[in-house]
Amino acid sequence: MSTFNFFDHYIEKINSLWIKLIGNQSEFHLENRIFHSISLSIICLAAIYIPYNFYAGLYISSLSALIVGFIYFYQYYNSRYLGKPHNDTLFALTGLFIFGVNYFSNAGINGSTDIIWPTYLLLLFAVSHYRHHINWLIIYIAFFLILHLIEFTYPNLVQNPFITKNAHFTDRITAIPLAILVIYISFNFIRRSYDKERKLVLEKTLLLSKSNEQILIQNELLEKSNADKSKLMSIISHDLRSPLMNIQSYLILLNEYEMDSKERNQIENTLLKSTENAIDMLSNILHWSKSQMEGPNAQPIPVNLKTVLLSTIEMGKIAAVKKEIIFNHKLCDEMNVIADVDMLQLVIRNLLVNAIKFTPKGGQVDIIAERSLNECKITVADNGVGIPKEKQRSIFSIQTKPAYGTNKEVGVGLGLALCKEYVDLQNGRIDFISDEATGTQFFVYLPIATDI
Repeated sequence: MSTFNFFDHYIEKINSLWIKLIGNQSEFHLENRIFHSISLSIICLAAIYIPYNFYAGLYISSLSALIVGFIYFYQYYNSRYLGKPHNDTLFALTGLFIFGVNYFSNAGINGSTDIIWPTYLLLLFAVSHYRHHINWLIIYIAFFLILHLIEFTYPNLVQNPFITKNAHFTDRITAIPLAILVIYISFNFIRRSYDKERKLVLEKTLLLSKSNEQILIQNELLEKSNADKSKLMSIISHDLRSPLMNIQSYLILLNEYEMDSKERNQIENTLLKSTENAIDMLSNILHWSKSQMEGPNAQPIPVNLKTVLLSTIEMGKIAAVKKEIIFNHKLCDEMNVIADVDMLQLVIRNLLVNAIKFTPKGGQVDIIAERSLNECKITVADNGVGIPKEKQRSIFSIQTKPAYGTNKEVGVGLGLALCKEYVDLQNGRIDFISDEATGTQFFVYLPIATDI
């Protein structure tokens, strides 16, 4: 073992012994541990002063040190091992008695009592309640003045045990370092204990703050979940119910009344539109409900974009022809992307349905796929009515109110929210630009697949 490691090991053992002597944090409050540390320091000083004063001929001082050591050992033992609270008053009165006796027996104003006295008062402040500080300060100052006044009036009461100049010098030179040592040990412990307690409080505050943040986040998620459930119930009870009731009404008309072929054809076309609307609504509701219940479950794989979207584009073309809308598509045969097939089809289908829905007769819808750096950029564009400015900020939210298309087609407000969620799950992104005068363009960006 190196000298450095041995030293660290030695220091660690001393710290462990010190903590054992004063008590650990879980057993004793800071005030008790401070008192234990001060008591141990005074006991150690008493053990030094008893033989020193005795051999120096200061027998009263030696006896005083013995009494002080005994009193503080008694208080320390009761507090540390018997769990009894220490007595601040006994601590203070002991100091007054001992320093009063020492003052007259140890050269009065020329002795070392006046040097040690302030140190003891400082220790008293450390172990007593702050409410009593002013009282003890007044008492100690008054007692100090009284002792010096008595000496001034009756100087013969003061004994001078220092026969030689060297003895007086030795008394002074030993008193100051010991007083400084006591202050250092006690207040170093107080400061370290304070810093440790402060750190623990800060850690608890941070944990509490994080806990509160988590609670707020959970509350927000819960509120969002409740709002989403309310939205879904509204869709089921109203938006989906309306087209189904229309279908029912049309079927009643067809069943109960005789109609010519022209009227019948008109009703059947209307019935077909309502059915398609209901299917689109139901499809989005089911997909959204599944995503909420099961959570994210995307499985992106390398796929050919044109192959995946072929059926979706054909569906869009048929819907556009029925509405007499020009439909253009431009997808490169070699364009490969990393995507979840089902999710990608649903995203593009919803964007095409919306584009056709909000484009009037004679308008135009385009779907184009092109490479943009390391991404595939899929654009679904129309020259329809556009998205109002006030709706654009919340267009991908489930709380967005559905709008009616140019032929009074109605959605459920879930389509774009699903698109955003599904594109994000495929490690892609979605964006748009829209103007009520020129129409809307939606952009879907997906990672390019290098091999397929």
